[in-house]
Amino acid sequence: MKKLLSIAVIGVFALTGCSSTTPSSSAGNGAAGKGGLIGIAMPTKSSARWVSDGDNLVKQLTALGYTTDLEFAEDKIPTQVSQIENMITKGAKVLIIAAIDGTTLTDTLQKAADAKIKVLAYDRLINKSPNVDYYTTFDNNKVGVLQAGTIVDCLGLKTNKGPFNIELFAGSPDDNNSHFFFNGAMSVLQPYIDSKTLVIQSGQTKFPDEVGTLRWDGAVAQARMDNILSSKYTDKRVDAVLAPYDGISRGIIASLKAVGYYSTAKPAPCVSGQDAELPSVKSILAGEQTSTIFKDTRKLATQAAKMTDEMLKGTTVDTNDTKTYDNGIKVVPSFLLDMVAVTKANVQSALIDTGYYTAADIK
Repeated sequence: MKKLLSIAVIGVFALTGCSSTTPSSSAGNGAAGKGGLIGIAMPTKSSARWVSDGDNLVKQLTALGYTTDLEFAEDKIPTQVSQIENMITKGAKVLIIAAIDGTTLTDTLQKAADAKIKVLAYDRLINKSPNVDYYTTFDNNKVGVLQAGTIVDCLGLKTNKGPFNIELFAGSPDDNNSHFFFNGAMSVLQPYIDSKTLVIQSGQTKFPDEVGTLRWDGAVAQARMDNILSSKYTDKRVDAVLAPYDGISRGIIASLKAVGYYSTAKPAPCVSGQDAELPSVKSILAGEQTSTIFKDTRKLATQAAKMTDEMLKGTTVDTNDTKTYDNGIKVVPSFLLDMVAVTKANVQSALIDTGYYTAADIK
């Protein structure tokens, strides 16, 4: 039976290319969850972490007895809107949404509210809507603090007066998390900038206009780094780059390699990251990327499934923050998870020993 179920699911993937609907499981099935459809809207398959999130959500919700409709919008806002509206038409009981643009779903979520469908914002806050019931994410300000902390440690700023040259990159302007990441990082870096221990040769510091990276696109970051290097660093060295996400980090590293960094003449700068994507973990072990922030998305999916189940059963929904996440209309009750900074020194304990990757994965 399991084999037939697997074949059926694979068949759905083959037909749709970007969606999956899984039948409910008898395991943990309660009256509230029996046969209930949960819509899962993920932004893109181009990032390994969102594929992992989608898979983990399906696994957790199926174990609780729900049917799932998983969709990936490939970072196209109209596609995500259409996918969510289709979920509403299908009669979803809850929508779990990782929004591409957190400001574009107001009308769609009103349709969900009219149909008495609950909404859980997943990792990215949905703004400008009263119809966001709950939010689960990681402590996003702390992500930025940890990213900056790895640069402080890499450069030895607590004892070394420098000066060092640093360039700043931030996430996508339409992702609410980008603000928290950047502000958290700058809370650590700004005193060093003010004392001129850290110098930004490009002068680009403003978020989002100067340092934002639309759609978290590594190619966009690489092109911007190319321009900075060619205009500001012909006779100077880049010592560090604040990068908010592993895909952006890899684009920056490619740009640095193109002008001779990662050599004896130009040793590796300090480059931060986020999401512990496998290519970046290998880059860390190779001495290229300095760090990444590991956010265990298995735990995030488990928490989202738990909150979904609680909403539908009418029990108290598990939250631990009712003050931080104001979406412009309301403060959305939230559950924040913790994370860990990963460098070459703790890849084993953080990523292998926890079962997130195997030793074979990172070779």
